[in-house]
Amino acid sequence: MDETLVKDVLGTLLTELKLPFEDIALAQEGDVLRVDIASNDPSRLIGWHGETLNAIQHLHKSIIRSKSNLERSPFIVLDTDGYRRAQEDKVRRTAEQKADFVRRTGSRVALAPMSPYFRRIVHLHIAESPDLQDLTTESTGEGDYRQIILRLKKEAAGDDGGELAPVIAEEGNGLENLDI
Repeated sequence: MDETLVKDVLGTLLTELKLPFEDIALAQEGDVLRVDIASNDPSRLIGWHGETLNAIQHLHKSIIRSKSNLERSPFIVLDTDGYRRAQEDKVRRTAEQKADFVRRTGSRVALAPMSPYFRRIVHLHIAESPDLQDLTTESTGEGDYRQIILRLKKEAAGDDGGELAPVIAEEGNGLENLDI
């Protein structure tokens, strides 16, 4: 992907939206292009629960896709002031806490519904972490209610574990405001 195009499009978009920024830094991490926006007012870029950052990211990806004649939108993640990384870390920590519960009880557990991006983070984290190799994940549900089921691998091979109780939203677990 043309890094100059990525920076130019984002810079123009931020300028036209009158959103403050000083610099745009790019870093390729696997198949994800991470774009960090340096700003003296990151809360204006983030918006309410990340809504502004999400909207800018969506517009940016659409413009890049169009200008580059791509079939699919590129995998670009915008961040400012470490906001997105903090959310990603929170999702990983929650998955690890639920993994401990699965090991202790032998029961399957459903994580709260989340966006495709955060489900992908959980799937990859469980699959790539050496200390979580006894666990497996699967997505279930539809649309905004799609969630991850976490279970022991030995259970996945045979027994389906019976009926899975619905997730009850836990106050203060921090997952209710995930975005992307």
